[in-house]
Amino acid sequence: MLELALALLATLTVGALLLPFLRGGPEAPVATDAERLEGELGIYRDQLAEIEAERAAGTLPEADAAAARLEIERRVLAAAEGRKPAAAPSTNLHRWVPPAIALLVPLLALGLYLRLGHPGLPSAPFVAGAAMPDGERQIDVARLVADARARVAAQPNDGEAQSALGEALTLEANGTVTPSAVAAFKRALALQPADARALYYLGLYEAQAGDSPAALRLWRELVEKSPPDAPYLPALRAEIARLARASGAPAAPADSAGGSAMPQPTREQQEAMASMTPDQRQQTIRTMVEGLAARLQDNPQDRAGWLRLANAWKVLGENGNAVDAYARADALGPVDARVLADWAESHVRGLKPGEPPPAAAVAVLKRLEQADPKNGLALFYLGAADFAAGDRKAAAQRWKTLLSMLPPDAPIRPLLE
Repeated sequence: MLELALALLATLTVGALLLPFLRGGPEAPVATDAERLEGELGIYRDQLAEIEAERAAGTLPEADAAAARLEIERRVLAAAEGRKPAAAPSTNLHRWVPPAIALLVPLLALGLYLRLGHPGLPSAPFVAGAAMPDGERQIDVARLVADARARVAAQPNDGEAQSALGEALTLEANGTVTPSAVAAFKRALALQPADARALYYLGLYEAQAGDSPAALRLWRELVEKSPPDAPYLPALRAEIARLARASGAPAAPADSAGGSAMPQPTREQQEAMASMTPDQRQQTIRTMVEGLAARLQDNPQDRAGWLRLANAWKVLGENGNAVDAYARADALGPVDARVLADWAESHVRGLKPGEPPPAAAVAVLKRLEQADPKNGLALFYLGAADFAAGDRKAAAQRWKTLLSMLPPDAPIRPLLE
C-alpha cells in the first residue's frame, strides 16, 4: 500500500507540473497556400524590377538581362504550378508526447522495483552483533529481554541465565550497564565466579561510572582467569591499555618474560604521582619509559629490557615503537606465543576497519598461528589477509575455524558469518 500511495503521489506531482503543456499556448496563425504564393511572387516582381532598372541604366547587358528575366519567369511558373502545400505538424502529437513520456518513466521504474526489488524488506543497516542468522532481521531487543527474564524466572540459580539477562538489559539501554544489569551480573558471579561475560560488563560499568582503577582490576582479573587462546583476549587487552592510558594508570600486569610491563616507580615517585593530575602522571610515565629506552641503547643485549620496553610502549599506545622493541627482543631470542600475540596486536591495532594487515604483521601472525593454531587474533587477521589477496578459500577456512570457537552470542559472529 505504501508503494502504491507513493506512486500516486508521484503521478499527481508530475501531472501538476505538466498541466501547462497539456493546456497548450495560443496557436500561431497558419498561412494559406495562396498567401504563401503571393509572398513569393512579390519577391520575384521586385527582382524583375531591379533587372529592368539596371538594364535601363546600362549597367546590365541586354543579353544578361534577358537571361535573368527568363530564370525568374521559370521560378514563377514553378512556384505557381509545382508547389504543393506542406503537411502542417500535428499540434496534438506535440502536446501529448512529452507528458506521456514523463508519466511513463516513473511508472515503469515503479513496476521494475515491485518486480525485482524487495519493497517489504525493512531497513537494516549493519550493526555488529545485531544481525540474526537469517540475515534479514535485526535483534528484537525487547524479545531478547523477555526471553532472558523468563529463563531467569524458570532457573534462578543458573549463572549463565543471570549473565544473559544482564547483557540483554545492557543492550536495551544502548550499551549502558544499568543498575538492574549490574545486579544480574553480580548474581551471575556469585553463581559462577569465573563468568567472563559478567566480569567484562561489571568492568564496563565501573569505567562508565568513572572508576577506572576498579574497571582495570576487574578486566585484569578476567585476563588472568581466561584461557590463553580465548578469542576475546586481544580486544580486552587493547581496551585495558586504552583505559590505562586515558586514566594515567602507572602500572600494568607482568609480562611473560618475568619483568613488569611498565618501568616501576619508586615509593617516593609513587607518593609524588598521587598528587598529580592525570596529564602530569602520563607525562611522568612517558619520561620513565623514554629513560628505559635510552638505557637500552647503551645495553642493546638486554632482551628482558626490550620486552619491558615493548609492553610499556604498547600500554602508552605507541604501537610503532612497541613493534620495534618486540622485534629487537625477538632478534636476541625467539619469543613465545604470549609475546607473539602482544606483538601481533601492536601491529594490527592501528588498522582501519576492513584494512588487511601489512606484510610485517602477517609474518608475525603466521608465527603466532604456528605456535597457537587456535589463536583468535591470528585466525581473524590472517583470514583478512587471505581475503585481500583473493584466496577466499583459505580465508573461509580460517574464519570457519574461528566461528567454531566463538560462543553463540559473540558480537563478532555476524560479521564473520
